[in-house]
Amino acid sequence: MSEEPPGPPTSDEADEIELLRATPIETILGNYVFHLLQLAAVHLASTPPQLVEAQLTIDVVSAMVKAGGERLGEHVDLYRNAIAEVQQVYVRAASSSGPKPA
Repeated sequence: MSEEPPGPPTSDEADEIELLRATPIETILGNYVFHLLQLAAVHLASTPPQLVEAQLTIDVVSAMVKAGGERLGEHVDLYRNAIAEVQQVYVRAASSSGPKPA
């Protein structure tokens, strides 16, 4: 890590910062919700399923949506439904990857 303070933002950085300021926070958080759910799905689709990674991701997304609640805007029910669907996939993956009876 450099001890020097960061310089002024470049033109691209300034544009990116302004875009973030102009975008509704509900939109930004919603994008994170869906990206994280996609990450959980990727872990569940692995062979064998990466259950620990998927469960952590699902738990974090669930906590985000619970904490944000209705403040997340008009799509909060969509987020909740998407979480429920990924949880169902997790349960199926966990039950099918468990120990097999002899």
